[in-house]
Amino acid sequence: MRFIDLRSDTVTMPTDAMREAMYKAEVGDDVYGDDPTVSKLEAYAAQLLGKEAALFVPSGTFGNQLALFTHCKRGDEVILSDDSHIVMHEVGGASVIAGVQLRTLTTKKGEMDPREVASKIRGEDIHYPSTGLICLENAHSNGRVISLENMAEIYEIGQTHGIPVHLDGARVFNAATYLGVDVKEITKCCDSIMCCLSKGLCAPVGSILAGSKEFIDKARKGRKLMGGGLRQSGFLAAAGLVALQEMVQRLKEDHENALLLGRELAKIPGIKVDMEDIHLNMVFFDMQDTGYDSDQLVEEFFKRGIKINPAEDGIMRFVTNYWINTEDVHRVVQTMKELLSA
Repeated sequence: MRFIDLRSDTVTMPTDAMREAMYKAEVGDDVYGDDPTVSKLEAYAAQLLGKEAALFVPSGTFGNQLALFTHCKRGDEVILSDDSHIVMHEVGGASVIAGVQLRTLTTKKGEMDPREVASKIRGEDIHYPSTGLICLENAHSNGRVISLENMAEIYEIGQTHGIPVHLDGARVFNAATYLGVDVKEITKCCDSIMCCLSKGLCAPVGSILAGSKEFIDKARKGRKLMGGGLRQSGFLAAAGLVALQEMVQRLKEDHENALLLGRELAKIPGIKVDMEDIHLNMVFFDMQDTGYDSDQLVEEFFKRGIKINPAEDGIMRFVTNYWINTEDVHRVVQTMKELLSA
């Protein structure tokens, strides 16, 4: 049975073009700097993201934690949102790896208030930790895209105080697609950025960390320390090149399918969808008024060839991706209707 998998866009499989590129990839020992495919990927990614240099890393969490480890001294404080991926879904890595303290701010649908960011920057005092970094996230893991104006204000605050800004840009190309801008319009508002090659771009493994040459040279050593110094990793980098060269431009299709899914789900009695929050390929909805248990929904969907996650804090999330087409969307909606009416 072919499953329709709406759990996340992390479940995407490599395309045929990626598999072919991986099979034919020219490789070498990347720790020695001898892997030509990795070098090509890093150079291409740096140019695409508007940064001096880039580094291929195993995962998005790895890239974010490496950024904190590279930017900060142990004991530094990092300002970021309380609902960010670094805080919520990276296993407390900041305290273990970088040895930093996180100063979290409440957001308005993912956006931090620049005035509050400025107010939380530590002054010089023997009792205070130093503010070592500000972190942003775009697109946000709540499915929304942060405005360029908000990013620019916070980046200016960082520059004024001599504090670097790191962007968790796991889905930054989705954000650029939504805003209708070149991705460089987003990345000019940060000193470093992590972006995923997997998720909507379909590469099987890997992310990119990009920034200044000095930053990346330091991060390269940190990558080795953290166990991310891979050998013939060109096999993986080859898929990453295809992801950046061929998959970025088609993300709009996933966004359109998410909008279709949201509109159709919203027509079902008892399901509440905030259509204004569908900025990319994620549909969040509340179905508590239906009285249907989300764990039971997971089981019933699975029996019908559809994989979903249960509710988190009462909210369901369906995620579209390259392998979900319009026909699949209609099948999901019809399945939901049948289950709720039974």
